[in-house]
Amino acid sequence: MANFTSKAIKESFIKLLNEKPMNKISVKDIVEDCGINRNSFYYHFQDIPALLEEIVEDEAAAIIEKYPSINTLDECFHTAFEFALKNKRATFHIYKSVNRDFFENGLMKLCEYVVSTYINTAFSEANVNNKDKEILIRFIKCECFGLVIEWLNSGMPDDAINDLLRITELCKGLSEELIRRSQNV
Repeated sequence: MANFTSKAIKESFIKLLNEKPMNKISVKDIVEDCGINRNSFYYHFQDIPALLEEIVEDEAAAIIEKYPSINTLDECFHTAFEFALKNKRATFHIYKSVNRDFFENGLMKLCEYVVSTYINTAFSEANVNNKDKEILIRFIKCECFGLVIEWLNSGMPDDAINDLLRITELCKGLSEELIRRSQNV
């Protein structure tokens, strides 16, 4: 029962975030939407920021579980955008809230996972020293994170996804070249 209530609270909160900014959502709004009392909310979550933090962590974990391997740079970037594309308004409202750091931390964790998974999957046969691999992962992770943040800062336009696909097309071979250079040093 506790899991059901927690899930209902999260779903109501995301639904409300898709309707209005975070600073306009109260615990009362959430409990009314999911049909529970305030005590039930506070049994599961300390406050709305704690709820948000858990949702971000859950979403990142779900995406990580869904993609045990990532074979292309396209897939890498698409994975980082997945939750945001599914919940554009909610993502934008979280990003514009005072609790934006939860979102950014979760996004960075997700970017690191997808890039590490991509590098380890696509270049499993490559003989690359660990330091160079860490540098390569950090570079692509920050590129991925930066693209998501830039997309958010520009108001999440739909055509930005086409730009993202173009960027990955232009970057094809970059990872391979960096791996090759690492092996020649």
